[in-house]
Amino acid sequence: MDNLTRDFSDSPALRYLEAAQQILTQIRETQMPAIEAAARVCADSIAAGGLVHLFGTGHSRIPVEEIFPRHGSFPGFHPIVELSLTNHTQVVGANGQRQAMYLEKLEGFGEVILRNFVFRAQDSMIVFSNGGVNGVVIDVALGAKRRGLPVIAVLSLAHSLASPVRHSSGRRLGEIADVTIDNCSPVGDAMVSIDGLATPVGPGSSIGYVAVVNMLKCLVAEELVRRGKPPLVLTSAALIGSEA
Repeated sequence: MDNLTRDFSDSPALRYLEAAQQILTQIRETQMPAIEAAARVCADSIAAGGLVHLFGTGHSRIPVEEIFPRHGSFPGFHPIVELSLTNHTQVVGANGQRQAMYLEKLEGFGEVILRNFVFRAQDSMIVFSNGGVNGVVIDVALGAKRRGLPVIAVLSLAHSLASPVRHSSGRRLGEIADVTIDNCSPVGDAMVSIDGLATPVGPGSSIGYVAVVNMLKCLVAEELVRRGKPPLVLTSAALIGSEA
């Protein structure tokens, strides 16, 4: 059956879109108070001349880069992306998936990463991790707390609660954070089952992550304007001309 006559009503592609829409609906219905609280934390930092530091490993680097820098974003957010934990597209060999998966579980590595940066009293930290149990993200969250920074966690609550605690602190990321936002992706992340395939495909966490961080970004911009400190937004030459 060619594409002109195929019945797409039960297409796996449409089932993915339906599952993605369910994530967005769930975020809208359940996460607004947490996102509003996180926006106030971020606005407090930026309005005071501080930074909102951003950290994630693996594919949780996606929301870090979605916040800043890109069109429609603004300074005040500081992305921390450790290449040894995120640049593993070669899969095997140097910088491969095995190394990245080993390092993200390595307790103590997060504190080594933090030692490269200066943190100030007016700063805050957002940690992204779908499961919220690996050594590095727990290290970073605990290290930020020790430095007096408020911590915001963005994770899948369902996936985190289904994952065993791995850090010697005995804590998950959501148990450390001052504000926890659920990206509303399911346990295991993938959302579409295919007949004849044992495990589902089509991860949903990126959908939730990107929605959450852009909602957050918009709220922070609104709050900074309300405080008389409008952000300098990075925008496109298509809107303001190439010279600007």
